[in-house]
Amino acid sequence: MRRVALALIVSTGLAYAASAALAQEPAPAAAPAAEAAAKTVEKTASPELVGQLVKDLAITPAQAEGAAGALFGLAKSRLTAGDFAKVAGAVPNMDGLLKAAPVPDGKVAAMAAAAGGVGGVAGLTSTFTKLGIKPETIVKLAPTLAKAVESKGGAEVGKLLLGALK
Repeated sequence: MRRVALALIVSTGLAYAASAALAQEPAPAAAPAAEAAAKTVEKTASPELVGQLVKDLAITPAQAEGAAGALFGLAKSRLTAGDFAKVAGAVPNMDGLLKAAPVPDGKVAAMAAAAGGVGGVAGLTSTFTKLGIKPETIVKLAPTLAKAVESKGGAEVGKLLLGALK
């Protein structure tokens, strides 16, 4: 009986010590989701383009910026340098948008590479999910982005982009 009581006292003491140690640790930095929620269209890499995506797709500025960056990254990997330059010429601060794309999960990227890669926008599904974009919106991303780019760069540029995203 004394051993059971002693074991309870020791385990309770250890649990208390652990919780006290945790309480003394500094609070983690603001969650990325909280930072993303605070982002406004004006604070994005390309406010006009992001604003159009926010309006057309009813998503947040952070979602629009990250999704556009991911889609432009895919297009850059599929288009010739000259063709991508045409697309980039229609989009202010393309470099900022490309940098805004979430980094793909290493495990997911490795699996996709091992499987020979997943084609088009479907290969970015995990990235869009990471951004919190709903499936019904994901299917609208590429055509909406192409339409926004076409309005600035012309029909040829819009077709180039859309073709690269298939």
